[in-house]
Amino acid sequence: MKLYEQQELFIYNSLSKKKEKFTPIHDGAVGMYVCGPTVYSNVHMGNCRTFLSFDLVYRYLKHLGFKVRYVRNITDAGHLENDGESGEDPILRKARIEQLEPMEVVQKYSVDFHNVMSRFNAFPPSIEPTATGHIIEQIRIVEKIIEEGYGYEKNGSVYFDVLKFNEDNEYGKLSGRQLEEMITNTRELAAQSEKKNPQDFALWKKAEPQHIMRWPSPWSDGFPGWHLECTAMSTKYLGNKFDIHGGGMDLKFPHHECEIAQAEACNHESPVNYWMHANMLTLNGKKMAKSTGNNILPNELFSGENDVLSKAFSPIVAKFFMYQAHYRSILDFSNDALEASEKGYNRLMDAYRNLRNLPTASESTFDVAAWRKSCYDAMNDDFNSPILIAQLFEAAKHVNAVKEGKATISEADLELLKATMHGFIFDVLGLLDISSEGNNDSGKLSGAIELLIDLRNKARANKDFETSDKIRDELKEVGIQLKDGKEGTTYSLS
Repeated sequence: MKLYEQQELFIYNSLSKKKEKFTPIHDGAVGMYVCGPTVYSNVHMGNCRTFLSFDLVYRYLKHLGFKVRYVRNITDAGHLENDGESGEDPILRKARIEQLEPMEVVQKYSVDFHNVMSRFNAFPPSIEPTATGHIIEQIRIVEKIIEEGYGYEKNGSVYFDVLKFNEDNEYGKLSGRQLEEMITNTRELAAQSEKKNPQDFALWKKAEPQHIMRWPSPWSDGFPGWHLECTAMSTKYLGNKFDIHGGGMDLKFPHHECEIAQAEACNHESPVNYWMHANMLTLNGKKMAKSTGNNILPNELFSGENDVLSKAFSPIVAKFFMYQAHYRSILDFSNDALEASEKGYNRLMDAYRNLRNLPTASESTFDVAAWRKSCYDAMNDDFNSPILIAQLFEAAKHVNAVKEGKATISEADLELLKATMHGFIFDVLGLLDISSEGNNDSGKLSGAIELLIDLRNKARANKDFETSDKIRDELKEVGIQLKDGKEGTTYSLS
């Protein structure tokens, strides 16, 4: 029996605005699409939070035994400013500023994105399609929408007729916006506008003479609308109807709303069963923004080269911090919060390491089976990682109690505890044991600390307590905590 057959997973569906029991379209298999980055600059921490939220979803579904096809796109063309409708393509703007070809910009920042996600120990998606690699599919969808009567051409550009679509369907059902209110609140169109209505959105845009990235189409040399790209790539690899579509909360309207409209116009059915949205990240209580300086990039966080935090933080500690809040809640990034998470992470990893040498008894004072169920209950409740982490800390408390002789655990329960903690810490949360990653820096650090512990032990043996205390205190000042126990001195990074 597969693990998913023993669990009842509930997902908060942004479309119905309630938690629903997850039932995949195809038994034992899940299709999931997540809107990926627009690659014209270094990926920022808010983006990272979204992608790590769906890495958690992906990992847990795989942990349960589902076969998951995870598709996450790269937007490398057509995403204009102002919700992808007008203004300048940021890729072209960056190419002009840096005096590069547009695809050099795309390559540079795609590599940065992949490197950052790798440092967070995030799984790559099953398929990572690009918008420029699917122009033919996008043109075909535009043709189909026109055939269905929901698209119109004007001066070489093609637009989606929202009012016409709304006569037979419901535009706004994901975001909860009423079309009548949108019309009332929309500024009047300038006289030269090509749209029939302000709510209409571009399916294909005719390229201006200076626009470098362009492709031939039945209507003009141009480029696809931003919303169209995701409809083409998601349906190509997952079918006209698939299980999960995810992205940041900021994409709910207009991007995801327009995706639904396009797919329903073509296929006469809703494209996705479960819509999921990750919430935003703030910094010191304020919205992250490059323009105000209230912003931090992942590599600035990892290196400590920034003006907002007191020191560098490991990618794994930052990931652990983000999972201590539910993916649908706003999370504030601050120095104090990161330091608290770092200490918590170290406590958890210390407890996990202590499992290796834990003494066993004939009976347990800790109900491991019930605790294990509570871990699954947390994740089955819309991927509630903060509750899962609280349960892992409960296990850590018991591990420490057994080590200190204040509690007991049977051999069978110890094996179950080891397997469950390993599964949730490493497989589901995707954490790493930083002290034993096996890289050169970590090995050198470990060797240096062991040498200092040895020198301290010799000083204590010679009753040179001034030296032994100096070693302990100065290590503590740089975040290395020595712990003296029956089996010798150990250390943790705090």
